[in-house]
Amino acid sequence: MPASSAELSSLSTALDELTRRVTVHAEAADTSTDEETARELFAIERSLASANRRLARLALALGRH
Repeated sequence: MPASSAELSSLSTALDELTRRVTVHAEAADTSTDEETARELFAIERSLASANRRLARLALALGRH
């Protein structure tokens, strides 16, 4: 089944929420000086944000077709 722009938008919303949750944990780890955990969580946050940007570009491209 081909992806629709509406479905990709829904996935983007889910990724936004997941990214926010990871950010909360990363900031908490940073505050508690758990540097290794904070570093890993911030890296995951960046990866999720990048994936979400790619998803948004794809949704936009599909919406144009």
